[in-house]
Amino acid sequence: MKFSSHYLQCHGFNLHYTAWGDPSLPAVIAWHGLARTGRDFDALAEQLCGQYRVICPDTIGRGLSQWSHAPHNDYSFATYARTALDLMNGLHIDQAHWIGTSMGGALGLVCAAGLELPAFKGRIRSLLLNDIAPEISSTAVERIKAYAGQPPAFDTVPELEAFFRQAYAPFGFHTDAQWTHLTETSTRRLPDGRVTPHYDPNITQQFFREVPEYPMWTEYDALNIPVMVMRGANSDLISTDTLQTMHTRGPGTKDLLQTVEIAGCGHAPALNVPAQWALVMDFLKSTD
Repeated sequence: MKFSSHYLQCHGFNLHYTAWGDPSLPAVIAWHGLARTGRDFDALAEQLCGQYRVICPDTIGRGLSQWSHAPHNDYSFATYARTALDLMNGLHIDQAHWIGTSMGGALGLVCAAGLELPAFKGRIRSLLLNDIAPEISSTAVERIKAYAGQPPAFDTVPELEAFFRQAYAPFGFHTDAQWTHLTETSTRRLPDGRVTPHYDPNITQQFFREVPEYPMWTEYDALNIPVMVMRGANSDLISTDTLQTMHTRGPGTKDLLQTVEIAGCGHAPALNVPAQWALVMDFLKSTD
């Protein structure tokens, strides 16, 4: 099934998103990681769209969504959550399952908790956290800040693809066609003619806020919905100790938490192979 591409004004920003499936079907919001775009979910959305309406936004500052003129203020979960709320309202989505990779999962955690935005209370039916948790490794954050804050530029798209293959090797297995798709859906051309990843380098301002946004245990403890955590077996972002702690708090004390490790992946599983699609589908079905 083919997707459609759309733009919507959300919290003062022009937000781009792709839509899959019939609007009458139960909704799934699929939100990407820090330096990625909504097109990362193309393969998964194609699998889900026969049974779900799948909405895959580009966060502001990424992909085809508008960049911020005040990055220190706007590249934050508070602003992202408000754009997400406006997106759901603009699309007349009362409730949705939320699938979030890395930053997109943390955003889902903030939205589902509804502590800062009470209007979100009851709007998220279930939460799938793809290699993200309420607490993350400071070492991994430093690594992410280093590569995301200074994106490289190359003369040709194949050179950029070679960079992506190395930088995103922890995503796990990709066919050659999938690597090319990842590259071509996350590339922009600079004024000097070179190509670079399709995001505003200032997105890392999120990590330099006066009040850090992590940890998120308060938000996690506020959840009363089914939660699934998919952790890359080689992830450097979330630890097995953190997963164990999750089982002793919040949804973990209410038999609402599932955790699974994904072999052959680090940060973060790409959700691009049948075994991972099956895990996602089984989780969604169990919460419908």
